[in-house]
Amino acid sequence: MSLLPVHRSHGSLLPDFTDLWNAFTPVGTLTPMFNFHTIRLEDALDDGHYTVRAEIPGIDPAEDLEVTVADGHLTIRAERSVQKEENGRSEFGYGSFVRTVALPPGAVEDGVDAEYAKGILTVTVPMTEAKPTAKKIEVKAGE
Repeated sequence: MSLLPVHRSHGSLLPDFTDLWNAFTPVGTLTPMFNFHTIRLEDALDDGHYTVRAEIPGIDPAEDLEVTVADGHLTIRAERSVQKEENGRSEFGYGSFVRTVALPPGAVEDGVDAEYAKGILTVTVPMTEAKPTAKKIEVKAGE
């Protein structure tokens, strides 16, 4: 079950907006003015855990990665420094990357675990049994 607002399966006919932008923008023209840094995510809810995996290759997790949980939201921040070579071009994304995901009802913010391996950040959030949050509201008749 995906809880992310948008989930695109591999091989989708509609590419991400970032992919479209990069395809039609010549390298070095408008890219600095409209720089779209996104962190691609996938999520799953199973076995009493909510798991978010983020694709963030080429960073040092001890220095360039921050994961926070507050007020029902998981925020992932990363920074990739520019390593320019004078003779060539680069299509790598550099700079700051931020992505925030709303946690599902029943998420236990105190037990969050994060691990970074082979360019993938895996954040695991323990879940409790979510109780129904719908509450009937009495409607009073006005004059």
